[in-house]
Amino acid sequence: MSWIKRQFTSLELYTVDVIYGRRAGAGPAIYGAVLQVFSWLFNAVAQARLWLYQRRILHDQPLGCLVVVVGNLTVGGTGKTPVVEKFARALQERGRKVAILSRGYKSKAPPSWKRWWWAFTHAEEPPPRIVSDGQSLLLDSEQAGDEPYMLARNLPGVIVLVDKNRVKAGAFAIKKFGCDTLVLDDGFQYLPLKGRLNLLLVDKTNPFGNGHLLPRGILREPISHLRRASYVFLTKSDGRRDAELERIIEEHNPGVDIIECAHRPKYLQRFGAAVGEGDSRQPLTFLKGKRVFAFSGIATPESFEKFLRDLGALLMGRERFMDHYRYGPEDLAELFVLATKVGAECLVTTEKDAVRIAAAQECPLPLYYLRLEIEILRGASDFDEAVGRICFPQSGVRAGT
Repeated sequence: MSWIKRQFTSLELYTVDVIYGRRAGAGPAIYGAVLQVFSWLFNAVAQARLWLYQRRILHDQPLGCLVVVVGNLTVGGTGKTPVVEKFARALQERGRKVAILSRGYKSKAPPSWKRWWWAFTHAEEPPPRIVSDGQSLLLDSEQAGDEPYMLARNLPGVIVLVDKNRVKAGAFAIKKFGCDTLVLDDGFQYLPLKGRLNLLLVDKTNPFGNGHLLPRGILREPISHLRRASYVFLTKSDGRRDAELERIIEEHNPGVDIIECAHRPKYLQRFGAAVGEGDSRQPLTFLKGKRVFAFSGIATPESFEKFLRDLGALLMGRERFMDHYRYGPEDLAELFVLATKVGAECLVTTEKDAVRIAAAQECPLPLYYLRLEIEILRGASDFDEAVGRICFPQSGVRAGT
């Protein structure tokens, strides 16, 4: 990792520590006060923007099909991608032609010369980037962004598009691929395209952070904006009721349906191995008593590390990186050295991290990623029933068409 990259990562980690109150002293207090000023400004902008759309001063654009928005009030950490994946698959199995629209957070934009050439030779905006046409993966994780790439890889038959302008992307999906259902990944704050259904995910282990908006906290919108949700999904649940959290939700959105779910580990997939090749996939029991070195670049690494310990892994060491961190060869080399020093038998990371590692990466020790899937605990007997209740409220009638 270069010196500049290390310094930037250190600043990000320091900021996270200040947000969560992990640092004491005058320095963190002053830094927190500066962040609070920017938080007030952020709040004013968020409130003003919503007010303009609600008063129809700014207009959303309907596209004439079912639009399902999946998002959250906070930055990262709600476990959104597995919910989007399972929701899109369930809709597809019910006969819908589904497209997932993503902004492609931290994806690599096309080269400047390509954008200039398009502007010079066309009278319209460039089309969205096609991650998957439903048949083939057309972009890698760096070009698409890790979540869109992961969704495209796991959802054959589903169109995955990346563009900051999701109105344009949605119109393209309808015209080019004949889609009748659009799923906006991380779309709760995207107001130009109005959702027929707004599915709001709330991380039960850390619902609203410290209650402050960015950059002093992790909220993108005030907690009161729970009122905009059609359904609330409580994610990362342990199955126990949280009366206080449900009271807050009820206070801001009386009568809203709450569906409680958990992210469950399913299996381990060996990095770089083709599916079905040798020991490419291992059951969860593989971790019991195994000396493991864990690493991740996700919003809530604690939950990932807890999964490993709960499955019986002996956590010999761990490294945490910032959310969406893209690993270079030097990063992996350092990790393998650290793992060897502490006597680890293998390295384990998350599926989202695995897509940010070059496929040609050499692995002196076995490297696996943990596959997670969603399980409904309350609010519906299973996920399929949840999809039916939400998108097909009347038997035989397709919502939004």
